[in-house]
Amino acid sequence: MAAPAARPTLLFVHGWAFDASVWAPLRAELRNWPQAVFDAGYFGPAQEPDLAGPAIAIGHSLGALRLLRRLPQDCAGLVSINGFPRFTAGPGFEDGVPARMLDRMGKRLSADPAAVLRDFRLRCGAAEPFGEPRIEALGRDLRALRDDDQRAALAALRVPLLVLAGGEDPIVPAPMTRAAFADRPAGDLHWREGGGHLLPVSDAPWCAGHIRAFIARVAPGA
Repeated sequence: MAAPAARPTLLFVHGWAFDASVWAPLRAELRNWPQAVFDAGYFGPAQEPDLAGPAIAIGHSLGALRLLRRLPQDCAGLVSINGFPRFTAGPGFEDGVPARMLDRMGKRLSADPAAVLRDFRLRCGAAEPFGEPRIEALGRDLRALRDDDQRAALAALRVPLLVLAGGEDPIVPAPMTRAAFADRPAGDLHWREGGGHLLPVSDAPWCAGHIRAFIARVAPGA
């Protein structure tokens, strides 16, 4: 009898203005799977997991863009939640956010980082307190939101993709999501009617159900 396939580790990569703790509700829903978390270091030490073996990469918002830039070595699948391959508008991507909005946020970030983060997180639907902001890391990734374009990486993606999107997302509106993933098979994209920008928190059971079905498809023997 063949040995069972190795169970993939679920790698969670958060978005801008948040940290690894944002994944707590979804991680609890998926607690029966091996897990690892990335932390960009916006409020404390950065954390880059050292993975061994197969992984399913799960990115929220900017986290999905970051994963398109560099997937784990033995990646079996990519899950984008409220994510995108490009955030700002540009040639061929008119549905993105105007770059000037990110520039204004960048200028305010240097003067009053707590206010910028509070305003952004409230737009996302998060009113919880947060730690002391680390401006260097936040500014670096705000520039990535403005400048990074991973549409070519998405087009060349060699692993299965699951896209979970909120129908009422105020940060990544539905037209942006549709434009970003227009060339993907229709079955890749799943909408949460009325869902906002923090689906891993507000709709963790719904996300987990889709992720379990995705795991069963991409790693059926695990």
